[in-house]
Amino acid sequence: MKRNDLITALSAATVMTLGGVGYAAHKRTRNPYYRGPKSDHFDGLRFHGPDQPADKDLSDIARWRRRRGIDSPVRALWPKHHPSPFRDRPPERFAGLRVTLIGHASYLFQVAGRNILVDPVYANRASPVRFAGPKRVNPPGIAYADLPPIDVVLITHNHYDHLDGPTVARLWQAHQPLILAPLGNDAILRAYDDTMHVETRDWGEATDLGGGLTVHVTPANHWSARGLNDKRMALWCSFVLTTPVGVHYHSGDTGFRGGAIFAEARTRFGPPRLATLPIGAYEPRWFMRDQHMDPTEAVAAGLLLGADQMIGHHWGSFQLTDEGIEQPVEALAVACAENGIAPERFRAFRPGEVWQG
Repeated sequence: MKRNDLITALSAATVMTLGGVGYAAHKRTRNPYYRGPKSDHFDGLRFHGPDQPADKDLSDIARWRRRRGIDSPVRALWPKHHPSPFRDRPPERFAGLRVTLIGHASYLFQVAGRNILVDPVYANRASPVRFAGPKRVNPPGIAYADLPPIDVVLITHNHYDHLDGPTVARLWQAHQPLILAPLGNDAILRAYDDTMHVETRDWGEATDLGGGLTVHVTPANHWSARGLNDKRMALWCSFVLTTPVGVHYHSGDTGFRGGAIFAEARTRFGPPRLATLPIGAYEPRWFMRDQHMDPTEAVAAGLLLGADQMIGHHWGSFQLTDEGIEQPVEALAVACAENGIAPERFRAFRPGEVWQG
């Protein structure tokens, strides 16, 4: 294989699994993860959202690489190390709501005495292989050894920057948490530990954790793939936590696409006390807009939700796209100013940073 072809192929494999592009290496007629009845977002083989955009293919990857600096931004050079000034050692339990960004899209939610991890990734690379793919530029904001007892693990979707199979298996062996994921992701997780118990839910379904705490599975504008020929064969989602101390909306990866999912969440659950929203991995826009919000869209999403407080994540730990490492923070400040939002109401969190109320 020629060098340029090899680079393109490696880039395609990496970007595909991280939320940029999906394609089929050969046509599949059977879903390896999920078998269930057809619905308004499952056709019997693949899942889809309303007006699901066409999946990108290798020609789009090649265009992205070829046209950088012409019709797309030049890929910014990230530092090899970009440490956060924050480090958290959370309490064993917290009665109210305490939220720590572990890094990228991994969080610890401590709410009403329960400890909930969302998309825990402790791997050094967000990649299907250890020798290539986006490498972490800062350590997790909570060291694994400093995690409190974990009651629940929530998985939004199966891209490698969100579903770290070895970490979830390690958590299962250590804590035996309840693991909740969208349809089809149980098969993926059990491949890492066949003793792991994973409960799956569809959009619109919920799990009562007791004590007034319920986890609701809601739509996101995204897609899924774990390999070269399984695009959209496992479901993806956002989560809403209804708790004794208020509503918390957590978006997995999502595009804005008019904002209907945010307006619908507000109608169903009311304005959240807290919304945790992605603000990074968005350039070039022609490639990423269908599945990743930029900071301007994240502000619009927060306003549609009517959130009291917003926290921005999905930036600054793994370089997935072309924008600079601090560009999401700068763009968020501009978007907040343009919309009359005080800077402290929508904060771009760094690993280890804590919000509590």
